[in-house]
Amino acid sequence: MNDIIANKNKRLLSVAPMMDWTDRHCRVFHRQITRHTWLYTEMVTTGALIHGDVERHLRYDDVEHPVALQLGGSDPADLAKSAKLGEQWGYDEINLNCGCPSERVQKGAFGACLMSEPQLVADCVKAMRDAVSIDVTVKHRIGIDDNEEYGFVRDFVGTIADAGCRTFIVHARNAVLKGLSPKENREIPPLRYEVAYQLKREFPDLEILINGGIKTDDEIALHLEHVDGVMIGREAYHNPWLMAGWDARFYGDDAPGKSRDEVLQAMIPYIRAQLERYGPLGLRLNSITRHMLGLMAGLPGARAYRQLLSDSRRLAGGDPELLLEAAARLRQAA
Repeated sequence: MNDIIANKNKRLLSVAPMMDWTDRHCRVFHRQITRHTWLYTEMVTTGALIHGDVERHLRYDDVEHPVALQLGGSDPADLAKSAKLGEQWGYDEINLNCGCPSERVQKGAFGACLMSEPQLVADCVKAMRDAVSIDVTVKHRIGIDDNEEYGFVRDFVGTIADAGCRTFIVHARNAVLKGLSPKENREIPPLRYEVAYQLKREFPDLEILINGGIKTDDEIALHLEHVDGVMIGREAYHNPWLMAGWDARFYGDDAPGKSRDEVLQAMIPYIRAQLERYGPLGLRLNSITRHMLGLMAGLPGARAYRQLLSDSRRLAGGDPELLLEAAARLRQAA
């Protein structure tokens, strides 16, 4: 029983931060499926917080907890200010992005290119830790470009750990900074899970989470024999029902979860509240329903469900009862 209680407080499982995908609506939807899995925001740059609309970037629903704010930046002072904002808004963790390989991010001198400057990252982590009382974590790759030497990522982690970071989320691929798109960077560089395993062996007191290409519960269980946690990205988004069994299998929580229909039912009052707050011009129904297209993946009739939730004419009506109609259409098609 003590192990179950401890697991509920750990980042045993998490959904990866994904640009344009893991927004606040997506996270509320995911929380209907799993109670304990950690959720991460899209990357938010320090510039967006310091010079932009803080409320727009940081607002979230209380149901999302535990939820982490991922920051993009490389200036220690700016990151400290942004981390403080995140703590003030109630986030449970601040995560620094040292893994994004996009050229746009590189032009901002952050993301995966920061792996070549471990001391700067250490300075950033220290500044954030001095500014907040919540956990500061780092998400990174295992190498950049053609450098596949274990010593590169080992020294990176060691330097950041010396600055007080205790949790590292390891995307087990290299990041190729020139010549590959972000999508290609998620597919072409080979996965080398053994590098993350070796980091855990070499740094047993650190919390090491693994990320990259993981798609099934059995794969998750295998990785948990070697590391402290598993982060799932695209598979959790495209096939969200994968998460339905996580609370019971990995967190030991046998309380009944919601059925697919109950998940849809639970989203209706949320959608109504959002539409009432922001109005049809400030919020379109499809900005929420687009995250729900994969809920029925693999079921007979799933295509009919997706077709209705992708019908621009019906979506323009702004009626969240469309979710129930989509579920009914799925049952009819099946």
